Amino acid sequence: MKNGTLNVTAPYEKRVALTPDAVKKLVKQGHEIVIETGAGLHAFYNDEAYANAGATIAQDADAVLSQVDILCVVHDLSPEQIGKLRSGAMVIGMLDPYRNDNLDTYAKQNVTAFAMELLPRTLSRAQNMDVLSSQANLAGYKAVLMAANQYARPLPMFMTSAGTVKPAKVVILGVGVAGLQAIATAKRLGAVVEASDLRPAAKEQVESLGGKWLDVPMSDEEKEKAKSTGGYAWTPSEQYMQDQAAVVDKAVSNADIVITTAQIPGRNAPRLVHKATLDKMKAGSVLIDMAASSGGNVEGTVTGESLLTDNGVHIIGAANIPADLAAQSSDLYANNLVNFITTLFDKEQDNALTLNMDDEIQGALAVTHDGTVRLQKR
Repeated sequence: MKNGTLNVTAPYEKRVALTPDAVKKLVKQGHEIVIETGAGLHAFYNDEAYANAGATIAQDADAVLSQVDILCVVHDLSPEQIGKLRSGAMVIGMLDPYRNDNLDTYAKQNVTAFAMELLPRTLSRAQNMDVLSSQANLAGYKAVLMAANQYARPLPMFMTSAGTVKPAKVVILGVGVAGLQAIATAKRLGAVVEASDLRPAAKEQVESLGGKWLDVPMSDEEKEKAKSTGGYAWTPSEQYMQDQAAVVDKAVSNADIVITTAQIPGRNAPRLVHKATLDKMKAGSVLIDMAASSGGNVEGTVTGESLLTDNGVHIIGAANIPADLAAQSSDLYANNLVNFITTLFDKEQDNALTLNMDDEIQGALAVTHDGTVRLQKR
């Protein structure tokens, strides 16, 4: 089986889907690997490192596309690139499935496309394939460093002969993997941290990291609804949304740094911070909008740009934070892909390829297979 990857040219992207270490693992499993020249340079992996790991270096993308059985990608391919894949090939990566306009093209080319974002995250055997968690973990960490770099004061409290420096107040909105890592990082840097999330269960996680939970009154019915859905799919009442908005407005208005992480697969990011709140914030305060690329949690966010409001508030529309840690994020991402690829082959049958759409992982990730689109758009 021949695997490979391309040189990513998407804006703001520096990651590579396969690293030399991942190549070694796949070669050991009996795969041939072909890498487009320069694919790993932004992640600090040159062609020589790939060649030493056992890969063949191709001089252009077409040479890779035309011969691979499995193509590992960071982002979706263009229709032209899909058309150069051979019938029966597989594409594995973050394909943004619910907003992907190329699924029919994959199906027409008879390509099996696996969207790693659709991984069932509650399965214990799937945890080492979870690309969303591996990338969000790094993003939450880096977001705090970006904010600290922009913020004109220190984060921890200092006791000096000239007076006491108060610790920065950091507010995290959205306590998933990225939010939790942001809390932990901000606490390590000495900030006072508050956090909010729709999931009541997140309170214990926030407090275990030393953060303060921004509590919003919730009826017994809403608590049960949030618990039964895991907190990700429930629709709060209008009263709850009003109460939450008031709590968030007060916390954000008094914050020095705000980091927003809320995103919904296949939909625009929810608006959490409105202009009325921005107008109340202190000059010099900083907002990092980690959902900028999907519409933004903060009103006025522009993807990839740092804006300064009339009252001196910095709004940073983070375009692709994991790419700013390209070496490490590529390592983790490639490991996720290798772990998934391994499940496609049956060791008891001489490592034969075994595609099974009834498998709870393969079936969940396969958005196209056998010439048809399997994904039900939301």
